[in-house]
Amino acid sequence: MTMNELEPKKRIAVINRQTRETSINLELDLDGTGQYQIQTGIGFLDHMLAQLAYHGLFDLRLKAEGDLNVDFHHTVEDCGLSLGEAFDRALADRKGLVRMAVQYAPMDDSLARVVVDLSGRPYSVIKAGWAADEIGRVPNSLWEHFFESFALRSRANLHVKVLYGKDGHHQLEAVFKALGRALCAASRLEPRRLNEVPSTKGALNV
Repeated sequence: MTMNELEPKKRIAVINRQTRETSINLELDLDGTGQYQIQTGIGFLDHMLAQLAYHGLFDLRLKAEGDLNVDFHHTVEDCGLSLGEAFDRALADRKGLVRMAVQYAPMDDSLARVVVDLSGRPYSVIKAGWAADEIGRVPNSLWEHFFESFALRSRANLHVKVLYGKDGHHQLEAVFKALGRALCAASRLEPRRLNEVPSTKGALNV
């Protein structure tokens, strides 16, 4: 066995997404330390993605330029799609993954639970009684669309539940922190199963 075979594969992805609506450049390292450089043009989205990276121990660089003169929709959606695609690429064949995780995160008055399964089968369920119609000047429908877009492109099963909370900022921040921690736990490698796909089928997304 060579030294290269002993070294773990780098789980890194680079995404360059260019459309007439947005321009996104993204770099993701699943095995980072939580370092981030994020600039989307939407301050609260920057804040939430920073929570995900820091608490998930992912290194994330993301620069987005979108048609914010229209509204926030395209930028929020395309950031979710790009981040999901980055996770999918970085996970590669998904061999050795822990695969499933559940995490809770509190934020003052609020508590959120996120359950994730990196199964290769995209599905999302978002249940939240938001305390405001919009958070960070972004309509709540767009935040939910972000999670749906991320689940679609990361090919993950994602269940989000805001258990309670009185402040919309706190509710959403709890969700992003829980999401980061759940993705961190689910994407870890299990030493006892490094060369196996984590499924009794022997394959994911089948």
